[in-house]
Amino acid sequence: MPLFATSSGMLFDLLKTGGWTMVPITLCSLIAMGIIVERFWSLQRNRILPKHLVAQVWTWIKNGQFDKTKMRDLKNSSALGEVLTAGLLNHQHGRAAMKASINEAGRAVVVRLERFLNTLGSIALVTPLLGLLGTVIGMIRVFTVIRVQGVGNADALAGGISEALITTAAGMAVAIPTLVMHRHFTRRVEELVSEMEQEALKMVDVLHGEREIFTGN
Repeated sequence: MPLFATSSGMLFDLLKTGGWTMVPITLCSLIAMGIIVERFWSLQRNRILPKHLVAQVWTWIKNGQFDKTKMRDLKNSSALGEVLTAGLLNHQHGRAAMKASINEAGRAVVVRLERFLNTLGSIALVTPLLGLLGTVIGMIRVFTVIRVQGVGNADALAGGISEALITTAAGMAVAIPTLVMHRHFTRRVEELVSEMEQEALKMVDVLHGEREIFTGN
């Protein structure tokens, strides 16, 4: 408990020393952390691309089990299920209509997969600028003290310099991991979308007799 209290006190002192620019930097760090946790949960592969889903759908179709209930369950099961359902609903209109429906549903899915990534990227860009703003404010304070009181007031000079250094460090400390995670999630979305397209096209080919699929039966 004393250790926690000491750490909390040190953190509060740093925030206080850094000046008002530490407030938006801290808010940005909390928002970024929330987005990162949410994206880690939402972009799990088994939630987006369940294994063997195309084979399962094909088994249902072959066995005459693919009814409205199965279609509703498929749509609600995952992002891939939603895309496959869009294609299956237009299967009777031909291959071109099926692919067009898949592409349209895929665009909507991509928007959801990229949710909050723009915000995460913006935080990675803004927080270093906020840190730089705090640095400038701190240096202005230092030069103001020098102009008014000379170089004899060491405490006032140290306060301005501390503000400048703390805000710069805080801005970079938030921006660097945020940028890394933004790049990671962007790449992950690209990979998931590519695999989703392949699975959807596999379903189109199977339904039109252009490809065989192993169903395990």
